[in-house]
Amino acid sequence: MLTMLGPHNVPTDANENYHSHPGGGNVGPVSHAEHFRPPQQARSRESLRKVLTSAEHVLSTYGIDEFTVAAVAEHAGMSVGAIYRRFTGKEQLLQAVKEQLLEQLETSVADALRSARPGLGGTISAFTHAMAQTFSHHARTFPELLSGQRAEGVERGLQALAVIQRSLTEAAKPYLDGIRGRDPEQALNAAARTVIGSCVHRAATCQSWPDGLSWTTWADETTEIAMAYLATEASTQKKNRRSPE
Repeated sequence: MLTMLGPHNVPTDANENYHSHPGGGNVGPVSHAEHFRPPQQARSRESLRKVLTSAEHVLSTYGIDEFTVAAVAEHAGMSVGAIYRRFTGKEQLLQAVKEQLLEQLETSVADALRSARPGLGGTISAFTHAMAQTFSHHARTFPELLSGQRAEGVERGLQALAVIQRSLTEAAKPYLDGIRGRDPEQALNAAARTVIGSCVHRAATCQSWPDGLSWTTWADETTEIAMAYLATEASTQKKNRRSPE
């Protein structure tokens, strides 16, 4: 499950094979999005927002096995045909829901890093808490999406993780001198991927394997763990990795 949206094999170009719609942002892989009809007018954009909100409600309430276009239409108070005029079916609608959530994740992280308090600790904290806030607002939706992804969804998820990892490393560059070790950039990338991996793992397992923490507490604890690693001297890290004689 975790490899579906995990930070493994992150592509080098987070925007490859994606294009933008007139409303701004990416709409998904070209092969998938070419059938999607992006909104051109304010009324249409509001209608799309209503559909996606209802789709997320149905997904989080009933699960992916019970997710149908008919159920979404009923909750949105519109005809099934109105949804099919915009989406080719259930899979494309699910992809649109995921795309919206991933765009929220990318935007939340970028905004948080821009307003982070100065210093490495402030940057790591802003990053971790932004991720936690986004996942907490969709706590029941992400596990369902993670468990039922097609190949296109996996690719888009990995690209989003690449985007937020790059956002963190760029924001933390002025503070590399505060990172202990022989290779500060490598240490920062390792910390970033560990935080991302932990967050995705928690989102995927929060219902089946709860840890008893709130998302805010998880972010506080994870920030402390990351900062403890980044502040550890290279010689100490090497010594701790040695096997007992």
